[in-house]
Amino acid sequence: MTVTRFAPSPTGHLHVGNIRTALHNYLLAKQAGGRFLLRIDDTDAARSREDYVDAIRADLAWLGLEPEGEERQSQRFAIYEEAFARLEAAGRVYPCWETPHELELRRKVLLGRGLPPIYDRAALKLTSEEKAAKMAAGELPHWRFLLDHDEVIEWNDGIRGVQKFDAAQMSDPVVRRADGSWLYMLPSVIDDVAMGVTHILRGEDHVSNTAAQVQMFTALDAKVPDFAHEALLVGTEGKLSKRLGSLGAAHFRDAGIEPAALVALLGRLGTSDPVDPALGLNELAAAFDLSRFGRAPARFDEAELERVNAAVVHGLPFSAVASRLPEGMDAAAWDAIRPNLGRVADAGDWWAVVTGPVAAPPFGDEDRAFCAQAAEALAGLGWDDGVWKALTGTLKDRTGRKGKALFLPLRQALTGMDHGPDMSAMLILIGREEALQRLRAAA
Repeated sequence: MTVTRFAPSPTGHLHVGNIRTALHNYLLAKQAGGRFLLRIDDTDAARSREDYVDAIRADLAWLGLEPEGEERQSQRFAIYEEAFARLEAAGRVYPCWETPHELELRRKVLLGRGLPPIYDRAALKLTSEEKAAKMAAGELPHWRFLLDHDEVIEWNDGIRGVQKFDAAQMSDPVVRRADGSWLYMLPSVIDDVAMGVTHILRGEDHVSNTAAQVQMFTALDAKVPDFAHEALLVGTEGKLSKRLGSLGAAHFRDAGIEPAALVALLGRLGTSDPVDPALGLNELAAAFDLSRFGRAPARFDEAELERVNAAVVHGLPFSAVASRLPEGMDAAAWDAIRPNLGRVADAGDWWAVVTGPVAAPPFGDEDRAFCAQAAEALAGLGWDDGVWKALTGTLKDRTGRKGKALFLPLRQALTGMDHGPDMSAMLILIGREEALQRLRAAA
């Protein structure tokens, strides 16, 4: 079974890039009839906050991305200790005592010689007596994972194709701090093994991490998952944008963006497939295919999101929005108004046009006379769904007006606007007496 996971750190709110990663992992799992899991990577006790955990869950629920299981890294330390002990016994992790200052000096020396700044494994040369002396002096070590430098690390990436890394050109990654706390790399692998994760889909900024983690999976006698690294999001200016880091689910909710619009856009972002506002999670999952993803940066355009959102709103049934509409607004009013909306919240503005009062623009003598004729004609007509057609037909015959000269003054007098929903529906919503009053006031 295909098992994917989304593993955010609760040190802040999800931003649009995180949301896209979660969505694509959800779609990848569902396309294969598999499971989508949530893992809260909260090993950083100083920065992790419970309100961020709650916000992550709420954001995923808002988008319809319901995980089929959840784990908390802060509750799994015993599992990490057991795996760490096995790696230590096998000689795949080792203690180091260099200070950050010493490491930086060595790095600068190597760079000055035109060499890659790779850790020189000096800690491996320490004798047992030297290590014991450091420990006796209260000098606690940090720990590195020992890479197999004889191996060329290779995997077939689901998006980037065959990837190769020469392990001898990589530094042994630090996996544990001197205070015993964990860095990201090793606990993530231990959890992926324990949780049965089969596919890891994440951003291309993790490619070098993957190279080291491939060896960690092997060292733990575990099957290496299928990896895929998608291009990072960029803004409309074509580069990584700080603004993208501030655009979270709360921002989109406050802006009136429907979750279906965000799903429709992000579901296809980075692929060669067109964005279709009509596609929901099930349809996107059925067509999800990593081979459709390109390696070029994926451009996130808020203007495009607005267009997709408007299309989604135009298709929402009354039952889906009734609780968000102004008091008194019924299904007929929603059907009439929604084609003019960019967001559901805008319905209130148009409902105010229906309920009034409205202010018509100052008309010239001819248009005032025309409004008077319109009021007279409307008073003599029956009241049904065809009243607008009957009114404009009568006025066309009586005045010879047509086109804009016929329709615009009527719209302005009845709604105070130059544009808006179809007037045949609006006139019915406004009502006979109110419409007559508005025409007479304009005259």
